[in-house]
Amino acid sequence: MAKIYANLIIKGKKTIADVPPDILEQVKQTLIEMGHPELAEE
Repeated sequence: MAKIYANLIIKGKKTIADVPPDILEQVKQTLIEMGHPELAEE
């Protein structure tokens, strides 16, 4: 699920604020691993 949210954020369909709190840290880590650390910032 974290990877799905990360891909939606990269595509501009969602923002980090749209991510449910229970997977927020996973999504942030996934974005960093995918080379988009700037998108992991709130």
